[in-house]
Amino acid sequence: MNSGILFIVSAPSGAGKTSLLKALLERRQGEVQQHGLKSVLSVSHTTRQPRPGEMDGEHYHFVSVEQFQRMAGEQAFLESAQVFDNYYGTAEASVREQLATGQDVILEIDWQGARQVRERFSGAVSIFVVPPTVEALRERLSSRGQDSSEIIERRMADALSEMSHYGEYDYIVVNDLFEQGVDDLEAVMRAQHLTLARQQDSIPSQLKTGV
Repeated sequence: MNSGILFIVSAPSGAGKTSLLKALLERRQGEVQQHGLKSVLSVSHTTRQPRPGEMDGEHYHFVSVEQFQRMAGEQAFLESAQVFDNYYGTAEASVREQLATGQDVILEIDWQGARQVRERFSGAVSIFVVPPTVEALRERLSSRGQDSSEIIERRMADALSEMSHYGEYDYIVVNDLFEQGVDDLEAVMRAQHLTLARQQDSIPSQLKTGV
C-alpha cells in the first residue's frame, strides 16, 4: 500500500481556503468506499483557550505553554509559530502516522509554516489559493460589515503580502467559481496519485516487459 501524500494549502485571508477545504473533504468522504481516496485535515496543537463549541482533538489539541515548549524543544513539530500571545504547531509524528495508513493529510497553514514543512518533508505538495482579483478580495473582506475601514485596509495589506509568496508553491488554484475551485483542488490531489512512481506497482507485468 502506498503511503498517503502530504498536501500544504495556503491562502491570504478572504480567499476562501477554509470553505474550499471543507467542501473538498465532504466530497471525498463519499469517495472513500469507491476509490479509497481518504483525506484528513491535520489537527494542530495550540496554547490558546478553546472557544465555545471547540472540541479538544477535533478542532485543535489544546495544550499548556509548558507542554508546547517541551514539544518544540524535542523538535516534535513540522512547523510552529507564535501568533500574538499563543503558539500553534503541527506535530510531525501524528502526520506521519496518518500518512503511513494511506491517508492524504492536508495542512492548512501560511507561507511561513509551508517553508518549515518543506525543510523537513521534501515530498510535500503545496497549493496556494488566490482570489480572482484584488477587487474581489477587498469585497470579500468588506462583506462582513463589522470592520472599520482601517481594519479592512490592514487585512488587505496582510493579504497582499501573503500573496507575494505564491511563487514558492507547486500549484495555484483561483477561487472564482466555488465549485470549480473545489474541482481544481481535487484534480491536483488525484493527479499526485497517478504519477509513475506511485503507479509503478499497479502496472501489469506484461505491460512492463512487452510480453
